[in-house]
Amino acid sequence: MYGMSNHGRDVVTAEAPGPQTLTVDLGSETGRFHGGASGTLYGLYGDGVPSRAVVEGMYVRTVATKAQDGIQHPGADALEILPSFVAAGGKDVYVYLPDFYRGFPYEWPGATGEERFAGFKEVVRRQVEHALTLGELAEHIVYVPFNEPEGNMFGEGKWSHDGVSWHTDPRPYFAAWQETYHLIKGLHPGARIAGPNTCILYPEVRGFLEFAKEQGVLPDVITWHELSSPAEVRTNVAKYRAWERELGIGPLPVNLNEYAHNYHLSVPGQMVQWISAIEESKVDADMAYWNIAGNLNDSVVEANKGNGQWWLFNAYGRMTGNTVEVTAPQPNVQYTLQGVATLDAAKRQSRLLFGGSGGAADIVFAHVDPEVFGATVHVRLDEIRWTGQVGASGPPLGLRDDELPVVDGTVTLPVTGLDEMSAYQVILSPGGHGADSLAPAVCWRRTYEAEDATYTGTGYSRNGPEGSPSAVDRFATSGGHHVGGLRTGSDGVLAFDVEVPQDGTYEISVYANSHNEADLVRDQGPTNVFLRIDGERPRELLLPLGYKWAVWGHTDTEAELTAGSHRITLAAQDPDLGATKGDAVVDKLDLTLRDTEGPALYDAEYADLRDGARVSHAHRGASGPGVAVLPRGGTATFWVHAADDGEATVTVDRLGPGEGVVTVNGEAAGRVEDRALPLFLPGGINKITVTGTSDLLIVDRLRVGPSRGLLPGTAYAAEDGSLTGTAKVTGFAYATGGKAVDGIGAGPGNALALTVTAEHAGRHALTIRYSNGEQAPATHYNPDPICRHADITVNGGESHRVLFPTTFHFNDFRTLTVPVTLDRGGNTLTLTADELPDFDGESRNAHGQRSAYAPVIDRVVVTPLTARR
Repeated sequence: MYGMSNHGRDVVTAEAPGPQTLTVDLGSETGRFHGGASGTLYGLYGDGVPSRAVVEGMYVRTVATKAQDGIQHPGADALEILPSFVAAGGKDVYVYLPDFYRGFPYEWPGATGEERFAGFKEVVRRQVEHALTLGELAEHIVYVPFNEPEGNMFGEGKWSHDGVSWHTDPRPYFAAWQETYHLIKGLHPGARIAGPNTCILYPEVRGFLEFAKEQGVLPDVITWHELSSPAEVRTNVAKYRAWERELGIGPLPVNLNEYAHNYHLSVPGQMVQWISAIEESKVDADMAYWNIAGNLNDSVVEANKGNGQWWLFNAYGRMTGNTVEVTAPQPNVQYTLQGVATLDAAKRQSRLLFGGSGGAADIVFAHVDPEVFGATVHVRLDEIRWTGQVGASGPPLGLRDDELPVVDGTVTLPVTGLDEMSAYQVILSPGGHGADSLAPAVCWRRTYEAEDATYTGTGYSRNGPEGSPSAVDRFATSGGHHVGGLRTGSDGVLAFDVEVPQDGTYEISVYANSHNEADLVRDQGPTNVFLRIDGERPRELLLPLGYKWAVWGHTDTEAELTAGSHRITLAAQDPDLGATKGDAVVDKLDLTLRDTEGPALYDAEYADLRDGARVSHAHRGASGPGVAVLPRGGTATFWVHAADDGEATVTVDRLGPGEGVVTVNGEAAGRVEDRALPLFLPGGINKITVTGTSDLLIVDRLRVGPSRGLLPGTAYAAEDGSLTGTAKVTGFAYATGGKAVDGIGAGPGNALALTVTAEHAGRHALTIRYSNGEQAPATHYNPDPICRHADITVNGGESHRVLFPTTFHFNDFRTLTVPVTLDRGGNTLTLTADELPDFDGESRNAHGQRSAYAPVIDRVVVTPLTARR
């Protein structure tokens, strides 16, 4: 696309003989932008997993999760996630009350249906009483009394109420609904209740609505699951709305509280199709929970990094104004080009998200109002790529940034080389103001499928097909297949023959996976393989771990390549470096030449503007098509990517003498000045906010560049600390120096203490390198990794509890950054842990789902958050 080759195979016009046409009619508004598709089922584990910046930057509106202290899965307890979720801008937490129980179907105890229901009512009573202790936060709770009742409590199986399906005789379910409804409302008169929460919109739901209306027990929110297709979203919401009109109820809010399949989740080109249908229907919806809790349904890597899907929802959540009509080449047909668009006349800005098909397309904006956009428009086109379920991603890639004429009220943007796994964003603004055009972020890119590479040696397997429209339960995989053979004892070599257009530094991304529970992986952890270029320059790569097979991440390296042909090999043995331990599968190899000149640029006119901040296109000298004008107290928020934990050079470009302050992830970072600020950024997603402190601050853009060495970090090995109780130094192959500290926790007497030094008093970053491979026994298809925690104190002060997400193995180390306040000179950091009790402070989880231990600690790096003034 625009000078880039996307694949090792021809995809430009494979789907059609000519370009498709997707039309955005800016003259046909369809209602206020809703943003409801960003919901999540079991997507939050606890405060910090994922990080608050990640949650806020994904604009998550609704969370469906288990009842407090439930034993269905570890973490995701409703009342524990509620405060931090609301603080991150969340709207509602839907409490799945039956998820208090284990198993699916739910294993509710009792010899008879009456005994089981009596016990369930006590569960409901305790949940509501717990919720009422949270004060105003309880207003954000929506109770879901039953989940898929037709297949669980009121189905025909072993764990049903009376062995009779709701489909056959709805009266027992209706009676239970009515009694539970009155129980909740009696305890919490202002409570909202959601249902019927069926697995699809059965015709019998109409009968439920009739009964509920007659008895005065209508849900406050109507819920069902759409584990079907985007086409069914539009069809079924329309069907439900027709029932409302026929019955004289509503219109009531709707939450489709489970949507999309494994094949769709993590893939921007798939998810944009669901988003378009959900947004068009103006309902809330929660992504389905097929895998692990706490990663926003395969959107988040570790605690603070987003993959391609995260960046898609970040772009979606930043839409404003009214939605407008989008006509796709094949309207409402899944696995084809689809889109969703908005027009914000006050900003003089239109945004379009589209994707789902390869090849070429003409993106046509019709009825472009000259009063809003003028005779020329500025066009920004970005690509949001698939980076795997556990593969971190940088921000969308800029593909095109220039100006186009408006001809008879129409703007046509031709695009070629579309990738069906990618989503794309177009932002339209007024042109003709002298904006600088930006070069594409990527000069050249090519994908080489592992199944097309040459394999020599023993152990080869060509695996697949994986996910597809006919196998939506499987994971998305580039090309549909992947290759195995690089494992313990193998002499296999996987060779990719590549050709690059020019001399340069190329990024090499190996998309691969090792299942953390596989026999050859369980002891070692990450699988190591050896990369060479033309038989030279050997290097060892640790390939990503995942919670199942075919869960893709990427390991990255770079190399200087001359123009022409090269052979890149991945081998299980290397004469200089050793042999592979583990078992890996490889999906593809991506080769990329980036435009590496200059800092990352974030234009203020595209930022999240609040509290009176507005876009203006009347300021000559701006770098882009506009600026953000901030009054006193107005804010512009930028979602900034950092590849690693450490110092970045951040500059706020402004026009004029206005004043403001900068915060990073809620931490004060300094004043807006005419010079760069050295700021510590955690690796992954960062929320940088500029707030006006004068009557007028005109912000042009944010520039984020590399470190200048002004915020030095000091590393402290955990093994050099003071250990008490069961805490001990243990060997781990991939720890720094091969050693780390294990056994912290199960009581405050089992602790690690480190003495660290600060050159000046104030806020510092503790970047903790840790591992956590703890996993609880699961009852069904969801793996159940457990977040460990550490209670951290500084100089004996108040303890701060920090959650550490899974790293999938105790020999796989990651980093997590925690801000703390240090005194000048020496400081004592103490890390302990103990098992957390249930909400009542007394009872304990009986299934090992609340860990008593801190993670394995390798080292701590201490860095000032900002430079001393």
